[in-house]
Amino acid sequence: MILITGASSGLGAALAKCYLDDNEQVIISGRNKTRLNALAQGTNISVISADLTSDTSVSALFDQLDQAQQTQFRLNTVIHCAGSGYFGNIDTQDADSIFSLIQNNVTSAILLVRELVKRYRHQAVNVVIVMSTAALAAKAGESTYCAAKWAVRGFIESVRLELKDYPMKIIAVYPGGMDTGFWPTSGKTLDTSSFMSADEAASMLKHALVSTQHGYVADITINRG
Repeated sequence: MILITGASSGLGAALAKCYLDDNEQVIISGRNKTRLNALAQGTNISVISADLTSDTSVSALFDQLDQAQQTQFRLNTVIHCAGSGYFGNIDTQDADSIFSLIQNNVTSAILLVRELVKRYRHQAVNVVIVMSTAALAAKAGESTYCAAKWAVRGFIESVRLELKDYPMKIIAVYPGGMDTGFWPTSGKTLDTSSFMSADEAASMLKHALVSTQHGYVADITINRG
């Protein structure tokens, strides 16, 4: 069973389709239940709406997931795609928008991973955290976005050390530019015609996540051509 967060659009929605095409059992999550329900077509997909910036909502998400595990399938993969963008030179950025950026990217990742570790550290669960190439290099006009992604990277690399002797694995994913609905809501105007589609990125990521008995890919960078 695979849980995909931020699955109402973009990469998360594309990944859900990829796994459903392989007859995997998929649970999609996000804040927009209407959009999630519109995507949840078929017998192998379920919807659990959640606000990952709320600890009570995150806990409720996994309470429902635990019930599904008891009656149907066992969780083996979590792909965290939820997040948002906000750009502009630092002197033009709005404080409330910066706070929302941090909540949607940093707080959501921390609360999700915290709950996963509390509940499933003794299980062979792959926790896939999708960030951005902005977590690898500084970019002008993206200072607070880079700060948020660098924070998530530091967080998951630290948690990896805590999980050294456990079967749970954390996999970091750094995708480059994708042509999705992310950009119109970010405040940044640019030509995305040469960017990867969400379907392309989802296909590459799904293939890269294949593991063996004694090994797995820990860090994945998906660059646009």
